[in-house]
Amino acid sequence: MSTPERVLAGPGILLVLDGWGHADAADDNALSLARTPVLDDLVAHHPSTLAEASGEAVGLLPGTVGNSEIGHMVIGAGRPLPYDSLLVQQAIDTGALRTHPRLGALLEKIADSSGALHLIGLCSDGQIHAHVEHLGELLAAAAAHQVQRVYIHAITDGRDVADHTGETYLNRVAELTARAGTGQIATVIGRGYAMDKAGNLDLTEQAVTLVADGHGSPVDSVHAAISSGERGDEWISATVLTAGRDAAVADGDAVVWFNFRSDRIQQFADRLSEHLTATGRSVDMVSLAQYDTRTAIPALVERADASGGLADELAAAGLRSVRIAETEKFEHVTYYINGRDGTVRSGEEHVRITGDAKADYIARPRMNLDRVTTAVVEAAGRADVDLVIANLANIDVVGHTGHLAATVTACEATDTAVGQILEAAHNSHRWVLAVGDHGNAERMTKQAPDGTVRPYGGHTTNPVPLAIVPTGTDAPEPTLPQTATLADVAPTILHLLGHKPGSAMTGRPLL
Repeated sequence: MSTPERVLAGPGILLVLDGWGHADAADDNALSLARTPVLDDLVAHHPSTLAEASGEAVGLLPGTVGNSEIGHMVIGAGRPLPYDSLLVQQAIDTGALRTHPRLGALLEKIADSSGALHLIGLCSDGQIHAHVEHLGELLAAAAAHQVQRVYIHAITDGRDVADHTGETYLNRVAELTARAGTGQIATVIGRGYAMDKAGNLDLTEQAVTLVADGHGSPVDSVHAAISSGERGDEWISATVLTAGRDAAVADGDAVVWFNFRSDRIQQFADRLSEHLTATGRSVDMVSLAQYDTRTAIPALVERADASGGLADELAAAGLRSVRIAETEKFEHVTYYINGRDGTVRSGEEHVRITGDAKADYIARPRMNLDRVTTAVVEAAGRADVDLVIANLANIDVVGHTGHLAATVTACEATDTAVGQILEAAHNSHRWVLAVGDHGNAERMTKQAPDGTVRPYGGHTTNPVPLAIVPTGTDAPEPTLPQTATLADVAPTILHLLGHKPGSAMTGRPLL
């Protein structure tokens, strides 16, 4: 008699543990410091491997840390996708950006009218949302077109890079302006205001009125601007440098947004555009890469095609999926995992988990995990649902605070939630594929440019665990390959659902 298969084609759960990276145990590794018996058992006693989630494996530049956006996109696409940062760099390397017809036309218009060019973006080299060196290329293009007035509206980081390094990066901006022979830092504000994603327009409005109207505290130096951030670089208040006292956006000016990632800058871009229109100012805007804004903002670099991924294959097969996540990561299990496509396919349900309390990730590291878990368990119990896709956000979102103790608590809360979900999956005869989308909590310190070791809330280049809990019998469990990437997730899911991977997928089923 043949041994029955342990992994049976049937319904399942894709569980993305955001920020779940792998590294050796260390004093700054929140995952190894936390008590996580479920996660430990998951990788020790079930089919598991380590998947590459950064650099070229997912379509980023070599050595670039992964992020939630590209992680979910590649998980959904079943193939590495040239990410916006890579496409921008290629445009710079080939000279295509500096000579882009759209950029050239905008700069010529500003030069001829003696208007001002406003460059707005995150000034760091974290490579998650922006890279400060991209600003240098825009400055060079402005100089080539003899634009006389170039104002830089700098957003400080403290999240994708070590905190309290803002002055170092603004000094780099000053070097770029000196090299190009044009440009000056006009305003400074932290990303907590300028890159809010939670719909807190009170924060966004401070960035809008700073750039549009020059409403901010006057300071005479970059050092003084940085000193206003008592809570770190992320929360530097709206400041106007002496050199930028006349840098408010005027009718006929132009704006170039130099973040390449859309999701955390688009709220600012929309509100600035609306504010300028409401106050009678006509301003030409372009963005370095494509933004998902209500306002039509032409892009200098177009996106890669992400069609033909998991969402399209599920719809073609008539399979029903339920997508579940907290607000912070809801777009990642819907829009991003669907290839940056807002279309809701047939058989696709969305469950957005919101909370009653104001987000305070250090005081409430559990966030709304209990509600997420309940929703996953309920969806897993439905016979009409073929695939549950859920994101457990805590490890990443709390990890971004750089607060080690809170992140340890978030890891332990996630472990408990995964245990409850595994029990529900067992009871409903579902397989579970658990995977990280990028590293984060396994490295909570980083050496700053001045050599000091500081708390770090950013992402890493470490691989992520990938584990499968099969349904079935007591037959021996299969062994996964020693190497994998996030591109292998969608083909593996389709295999577990009893379907062949789509023709657009270059990843492989791991079973």
